Amino acid sequence: MSSQYEEIKQEAYRQNMQLPQLGLVLFTFGNASVADHRLGVFAIKPSGVAYVDLTPEKMVIVDFDGKGVEGNLRPSSDTKTHAVLYKHWPTVGGIVHTHSTYATAWAQSLRDIPIYGTTHADHLTIDIPCAPPMADEKISGNYEYETGFQILNHFEANNLNPEEVEMILVGNHAPFTWGKTGEKAVYNSAVLEYVAKMATLTEQINLKAPRLKDALIKKHFERKHGPDSYYGQS
Repeated sequence: MSSQYEEIKQEAYRQNMQLPQLGLVLFTFGNASVADHRLGVFAIKPSGVAYVDLTPEKMVIVDFDGKGVEGNLRPSSDTKTHAVLYKHWPTVGGIVHTHSTYATAWAQSLRDIPIYGTTHADHLTIDIPCAPPMADEKISGNYEYETGFQILNHFEANNLNPEEVEMILVGNHAPFTWGKTGEKAVYNSAVLEYVAKMATLTEQINLKAPRLKDALIKKHFERKHGPDSYYGQS
């Protein structure tokens, strides 16, 4: 008998399988989830299961309070973080968490990624934000749940819109990305890693490299996302 969650289980499986193919995860260091806000649930990778062993049937269904709804396996250890973001951001349909090399290195360095070039500006008009490290009492408490609020609080404190900024570095930890779909969340994860790598190389070549000119930021972002955008096919 087909589950009412079959569609998001299939989609979550497809997006999880993209992560090793794109070089964004090593072993089981990452996860992707896909939500159905109408049903109030999301499908997420089971904890510690190798990507080669994944199937759509192994995806775990969880509600927006992090409680299991369907599935025999334990969901990802990051499930509560995903749940918090879905519960508070109703336009988010997919979330990805990885420990990709360059983005994680920036998170460990506790630095925003400066907007050095036009590839960055094609996707964001600001530096990629890095949330400060979590307080000790929260680390010793409900850690994954608090990670969700670590992200939410940083967005609120800096007046950031999750529909415009679809990625963050969690200080001392690693990146999270999201989007309206699971596919967009994976795309954003790959873009973040690529931009992080280029920013690293930029600073190695020139420690005093300037941020991208405002005129170029505006041009590159608006040609893809502005009212008169002309990138791609209509």
